[in-house]
Parts: sequence; structure tokens; C-alpha cells
Amino acid sequence: MIYLDNSATTEPDPQVLETYVKASSRYFANPASLHRLGNEAEDLLESARNQIKALLGYEQIIFTSGGTEANNLAIRGVAYANQEKGRHIISCKTEHPSVLEPLKQLAQEGFDITLLSVDRSGAIDLEELREALRDETILVSLMQVNNEIGTIHPLAEVRSMLKHHRALFHVDAVQGAGKLSLGKEEQPDLLTISAHKLHGLKNSGLLAINKAAIEPILFGGGQENGLRSGTVSVPNAAAMAKALRLARPMADHLEWNAELRSFFAGYQDIYIVSPDNAAPHILALAIKNVRGETLVGALGQEGVIVSTSSACSSKNKQASHVIEAIGLPREYRDGTIRISFGANTMQEDITELKKRFHKAHQLIKGVESS
Repeated sequence: MIYLDNSATTEPDPQVLETYVKASSRYFANPASLHRLGNEAEDLLESARNQIKALLGYEQIIFTSGGTEANNLAIRGVAYANQEKGRHIISCKTEHPSVLEPLKQLAQEGFDITLLSVDRSGAIDLEELREALRDETILVSLMQVNNEIGTIHPLAEVRSMLKHHRALFHVDAVQGAGKLSLGKEEQPDLLTISAHKLHGLKNSGLLAINKAAIEPILFGGGQENGLRSGTVSVPNAAAMAKALRLARPMADHLEWNAELRSFFAGYQDIYIVSPDNAAPHILALAIKNVRGETLVGALGQEGVIVSTSSACSSKNKQASHVIEAIGLPREYRDGTIRISFGANTMQEDITELKKRFHKAHQLIKGVESS
């Protein structure tokens, strides 16, 4: 089996699993408890938090159940905490549903939401963003890397644009963390990361915060400095810190992306959906007048695991909002699949993918012509 669906989830690193098992066994106590075991658990929790602070360069780390909760906390938390300053928020049409859905809810509560358009490559127009900014704009929320087609937003330019504006800047870095570096000139006020996208564990995420007023959206025992109530999973926090320490950008991804682009260019019925300057670990493509599910199934029969453009929505049969937003030609719109690399991907996988893809393509075309 060749696993090339790493943007949906990654295989946990053995060292991450080892950290989780050890922490679960030794530091199982509630870190809020006052006894010795609770204090030991709290010490490990704060050690993990401090490691992540140092790695990311942030003042505050809030552990969450994943990227979805972290995005909701960033968007709704900032909106409620800053609504006296303004009720206008800017984002983009191609953001992840965990950003778009909270924005939709806020719109129903009277907030004014502007969603930036994108071109065929999925890129925003910085001038459109500049014109959208108002005195009452309190938040700009953009993803680092698009999860479906790999488009990279110009974070440094957006950060520079907001330098003299009071709007806070939130970045969903779920698809970029551990794969693309994030320099100081790009650093947002709030940053979302999900562990299972970088060979960590599911149900483990964080929101990193620098000097941003934010209110909780979950209420209870007041854990995480009152911003995220609920007993904190110390093993998950320790495992996430381990995953972030192990994460390294992979130079091979760029070479494999170029190699596959050249390979797929040899097929007259294939359209490369990902832009040339997309994140190197994501390559989206489509076969003319062939459904993505058909191609995924044919590749699956050959032992190649990929997904349609978004694993989060691939089973609900709805058209991808990203594919709709970029205006993909109709004959390709239903046929987009996503190939995504991880730390466990090898050159042999790429070589074998090309052989097996050719067989799957012949199978599909044979069925069409019969």
C-alpha cells in the first residue's frame, strides 16, 4: 500500500506514540489536582507548553481538541472580546469549514463578514484586502496553506498591511505547520495547529496567542487560563510537543511535486489544479469528465491511497467550495483528487505511484469506451 493522503491525516511517529504511552501511564492524574500526582502532571503539562512556546515564539499556548476547536476559539473568541471596537471580520472564500462556519454563525449574530475572492490559482488579491479593511475591522483570518489545492497565502504581505491597523491577524496553519517555515515577518497574532497533520495524534491541537484579547467559547472549570474549560490531556500535550520538535520541512517534497507534475503533463485529459507555487506536499489534479471518487477507487484497487480534494467533505457528495471558488472548468470540476506527501513518503512511493496511476487511468478509460 502506498499512502499519499497525508493532508487528511498522518501516521503517528513512533516517538510520539512512545511519549503518549509513557505520559498516560506515569502522569495520568488530573493536572488541576492539588496532590503530588496532580502536581507532577501539571509540571509535565507546563513543560510541554513551554517547549511549544519556544518553538513557535508565542506568549500563550492554549491546548484544544484539534484544529476545528482552535479555529472556533480564535474567531469567535476575538469577535466577542473586541466587538466594542468593531464587528467587521475579513476572511476568504476558500478557508476551511472550521473557519467559514463560525463566521456564518457570527453573521447571524450581527457581525459583518467579508469573504475575499480568489483567482484560478486560489490566490487572494491584496488590493481587495486593502480596500476591505475598515476602522471597525477587528480580525483578518487566513489559512497558511489551502488544504485542498495547496495555495499559499501571502502572509508576510498581509502582516505588513496590518502593521498599522488594529485588526488582529489569525492564521490557520493546520496544513503548513511542520512543513513550511513561518518567519517573524509572517507571524500572526493567533495561530492554529493540529497535531495529527504532522505525525502527531488526533484530538490534539492548539491556539497560539500573542497580545490578543480573546474570550472563551467553552465554559466550565476555567482551565487554560479560563480560555478553554475542560480537563487538559497531559499525554496529548506532551505528544504534541514531541511532534512539533520532530517536524522538519522535507526538501524531497519539492522534487517529487515537480516529478509528478511532469508525469501528469503527459496525459491530455489531466488538469493540474494546484498552482505552480503551491505548497510542495500537496498536488491536486483532475481527469476530464471523470468523478474524483472514480479515480480514488481505481487507484485504491492498485493499492494507492489518495482522497478527493477534501477528505473533510469527500463523503457528503457536495461540490467542494474551493473548486467552485477558483472557477475550475466544468468538465474537471467533479474529478479533483489530492495527492499529499508526509514524512514517511519515499522516492519508491513516487516511482510506484506513476506505474499504478497509469494502470488506473487505462482502467477508467477502458470502462468509458466499452
